[in-house]
Amino acid sequence: MTKLEQQFDQAMFDIYRRAKQEAGYNATLFLQMISDRKGLRTAKTLINAEKPSDGYTALYLKGRLDLTVEAVVVENECWHPLFLDIEIERARKRLRDYRYEPRLRQSGP
Repeated sequence: MTKLEQQFDQAMFDIYRRAKQEAGYNATLFLQMISDRKGLRTAKTLINAEKPSDGYTALYLKGRLDLTVEAVVVENECWHPLFLDIEIERARKRLRDYRYEPRLRQSGP
């Protein structure tokens, strides 16, 4: 596992914690996925799924799409080397389909 993948794992655990603290959403299935499969494999599974996950929908209903895997991947360019261009575009499209305009951040992991 590369250093960037390890940092991405941490970012995935961070959004789990933030969703619980800031949005009152306890994403137990997501936590299980990142614990078992690690962050990158989990993110790719969720992004490439035909439909948004239940967690995505729950965060949408809470007005917190910024706490989704899709937003984390799209908004921070440091993660882009981990994903195919088509995966980044799928994540971007899903966010826009739900009326969330991604904001590009130049920060590191």
